[in-house]
Amino acid sequence: MVVGDFATKRQLVIIGGGPGGYHAAIRAAQLGLEVTLIEKEKLGGVCLHKGCIPSKSLTQTAANFSGLSHYKLMGISVPEATFEYGTFTNYYSSVVTGLQKGVEALIKANKIEHLTGSASFMSGERIGIDSGHHFEMYEFEHALIATGSSPLLPKQTKLSNRVMTPHTLWELNELPASLVVYGEDYFALEAAMAYKQLGSEVTLITPADGFSLDSGIEKELLRVLKKSKVKVFKNHQWESAEETADTVAVTLTKDAEEKVSIDASHVLYAAGYSPNVEGLGLEAINVERDENGFIVVNEHSQTSVSNIYAAGDCTIGMKLASKAIKQGKTAAEHMSGLSSAFNLSLVPYVVHTNPPIATVGLTEEQAKSEGYEVKTGQFSMSGNGFASILGQKEGLAKMIIDAKTDVILGIHMMGAGAVDMIQAGTYALEMVAREEDLAYPVYAHPALNEAWLEAIESVSGKAIHVPPARKKEKSTV
Repeated sequence: MVVGDFATKRQLVIIGGGPGGYHAAIRAAQLGLEVTLIEKEKLGGVCLHKGCIPSKSLTQTAANFSGLSHYKLMGISVPEATFEYGTFTNYYSSVVTGLQKGVEALIKANKIEHLTGSASFMSGERIGIDSGHHFEMYEFEHALIATGSSPLLPKQTKLSNRVMTPHTLWELNELPASLVVYGEDYFALEAAMAYKQLGSEVTLITPADGFSLDSGIEKELLRVLKKSKVKVFKNHQWESAEETADTVAVTLTKDAEEKVSIDASHVLYAAGYSPNVEGLGLEAINVERDENGFIVVNEHSQTSVSNIYAAGDCTIGMKLASKAIKQGKTAAEHMSGLSSAFNLSLVPYVVHTNPPIATVGLTEEQAKSEGYEVKTGQFSMSGNGFASILGQKEGLAKMIIDAKTDVILGIHMMGAGAVDMIQAGTYALEMVAREEDLAYPVYAHPALNEAWLEAIESVSGKAIHVPPARKKEKSTV
């Protein structure tokens, strides 16, 4: 290894080329900063190569495949369809490659220095970069840590071609005959439903009592999973996995006593993440972290060391690319002197299942626990005209409203169009919309968003396509 004789000066050094890192780099370059971006693997990070893009390629493929049967009802003749896993992997790989080239071109166009290697802090102003055959020292005014996180795996459980995490799932070269999915987040739900629709036998196991969704959505989700013949085990804890030549036997416990063993050809463990901060030298600069090692940041993405920022999955809070992007751009603007800040109280949460789920704001349970007097409105997608045309009548829309002020507290939807429509809900909550603000406008017809109108109108009994509630008969006793 060759060590540089002097430190190169940069206004901003960024560690990590995922969504948080490269968005911050480009925004900082737009604002006139000299930027060096360090990534030890490929630009685009986990989101592009092992997360968002491969997983959404999977869910969209599954949705297309499962929807073919509806074409026949519409008079479109479709020969018997088959799914080829090898062709699918080639497809998403080509999408990933194209997007990666796009990121590389943007980095070059914005005159950002891109280095491949591992970085570690020497002090609050210096960072070392090891490229394997060369070591360089950089002196910076500001630094941004955007190194992401890695999936957890239970002790005494080893990765293999049958035991996988969300990051290694994409090494599969065949459709699992049977799959056990252990987890409770969006990735677990997406994988369980997608592989079932593509032909695998799927068992979904969650360590919790559910999936942290609003009770109305949760109930509908469980109904759809049951209808799809996905077996669901709630409140079961992972104990062990024993692999044989052809199967994996997963042992689970419930209430610390009852034991269950499930055999499958493959297992996906998707329950938790740890921050990628080992080897960064954070101890040398005393950056504050929580009990799990995630970096603590304020509303400007600043760490406890004022000239060092952090963004994305290595920081406290939700693990979403949308959060990383917002934090990265906020950090770039704040270090450039702009009064930029972020607030994560109204981040839309989407699950690309089929049907998809999208929510923003408080659930009914959260609103009540926070002391609100709540009223709700709900509408089944089975009553929506355009959903009937699409043959996608599963799901519902639900509104959570403050009964005293009529302010919308939360919008929750499961059904066709949910992912694209939820941004309108985010706008509504950001603007402190009231019940009348969603009920007053004219809605396009026929359209999926009419489900929102019916849900908001059902609060006051005005919904047209909702049968009137049955009145309880008075007792004559």
